[in-house]
Amino acid sequence: MIGINPLPWLLGPSGLTLDVPTLRTAFAEIAEAGFTAVQADVPEGMPPAAYRALLEEYGLASAPGYFQGSYESPDALPDILERARRHAGTQAALGMTEVFIASALTPERIATPAVGAAYDPGRLDTIIENLARACEVITAEGLRPCVHPHVGTWIETEVETRAVLDAIDPGLLSFGPDTGHLHWAGADPVELITHYRERVGAAHIKDVHTAVARQAREAGADYWQATVARHLWTEPGQGDVDLDGTLGALPADFGGWLVVEVDVPDHGTPKDSAVLSHQWVTTHLGVTREAAR
Repeated sequence: MIGINPLPWLLGPSGLTLDVPTLRTAFAEIAEAGFTAVQADVPEGMPPAAYRALLEEYGLASAPGYFQGSYESPDALPDILERARRHAGTQAALGMTEVFIASALTPERIATPAVGAAYDPGRLDTIIENLARACEVITAEGLRPCVHPHVGTWIETEVETRAVLDAIDPGLLSFGPDTGHLHWAGADPVELITHYRERVGAAHIKDVHTAVARQAREAGADYWQATVARHLWTEPGQGDVDLDGTLGALPADFGGWLVVEVDVPDHGTPKDSAVLSHQWVTTHLGVTREAAR
C-alpha cells in the first residue's frame, strides 16, 4: 500500500495550512501525479466522513496519519492523552489500522539537528513512560501506533530509537521508520529496520542529500535552514539513502503502508515533485496507478 504525504502543499513559513481550498489543490495534483492515497491529517473540526468524501472526489484514499506530543512534560500528559484518543478515533473512522507516533519538535534540537543534542537519559525515561501511556490510549481505539524517529525531536538518534523500542512492549508499540530522518541522524536504516523488521507497521520513504546534511552541520545550520533553505530532502532515488536496501530489509510478506515524503520539493513544484516520486514508486515497487488501488 503506497501513499504520499501532502506536506509540499501544506507546509509554509507559519506552519501547516490545513484548509479545504489548500487540500483541494493538493489532492487534485496528487491524483494527477498518479498516487491514490494521502497521509490523513484531518483539519481540526472536520468530521472524518467529510474528509473521506473530499478525498473520494479525487479518487484518493487515506494513508496513516501522524500524531506527536511533548512526552517529556508530565504536565502536558492529560492533554496529550486526550488528543491521542481523538486522533486515533478519527484515524479508525477513516479505516486506518496503523498510525505514526512521534515526539514533538523541540527548540534545542531544532537549533542543532541530527546529533542528539542535549541528550538526557532521565528525560528519555520520562518520554518512554509517557509515550507508552499514549500508546495505550491509541491501541484502545483499535490502532497500532508506530514510533517514528524524527530529527529535531527527543526521539532522534539510533540510541534513542532503540531505547524506546526495547523499553515498550511490542504489543503496545510498533516501528514506523523514516528512512530520511534515520539517515540524517547517522543511523543505518537498513540495519535498524532489519533488527526490528517484525515490528515495522508502516514506513516513510524519504531521501537525503548527504553532502547537504554535512555542509549544513559544518555551517551550524538549524533544522529549517538545512531542510528549507539548503534542500537537504529530495525525491526518492535522487539522494543517498539506500532505499532499495531498506525495502529489502522489510519482511518478504510486508503488507503495511509505505508513505512517500518530501517536505520541501527539491525538483520543481509540489506536483513536479510528486510526479518524480511516483516514477520512482512505479520503477522500484512495481506499482502502477491501477495496482495501487
